[in-house]
Amino acid sequence: MKVLTILIVLLALAGVIVSTMALKEHWSNEVSPCKINAVWDCGTVNKSRYAVFPPNPEFTAVAPDGSSGQPSEGIHIPVAAIGAVGYALMAALAGRNRFAVIANAALALGAFCFALRLTYIEWKVLMTWCIYCVTSQSIVFLVMILTIIQAIIAIRRRPQTT
Repeated sequence: MKVLTILIVLLALAGVIVSTMALKEHWSNEVSPCKINAVWDCGTVNKSRYAVFPPNPEFTAVAPDGSSGQPSEGIHIPVAAIGAVGYALMAALAGRNRFAVIANAALALGAFCFALRLTYIEWKVLMTWCIYCVTSQSIVFLVMILTIIQAIIAIRRRPQTT
């Protein structure tokens, strides 16, 4: 069980790093370092209306004058910030106790489902992929599998009563 906990924590910390890099890209006014071609462009993905939650059709991460843009109305949180916080929470919950392990598996499953939605948006709506996003999606998939395994082990190891 300790090996699983270490793997989950390491992967979750890698997820924090990748999400932070995507968040930097979201607010950057510079040319995207991962703009490879029309299909692979982190800037296009991280500055789209889908880069904030809830999606905002009037949102621009970078205003036309080059300054940082702002959402028109309401609160719109960058998806990359949500990812970084989620990964940090997964690292904190890993292996603590049975309840935390089961909650972590549920959190990872929810994060994976959210990542699938974002993958669909990249594939069918934006038709552009982000290296940070694909990396994060791979990490959250692995964390989900490991947390589910850890939860199954925790459930099977019930305290014995006499």
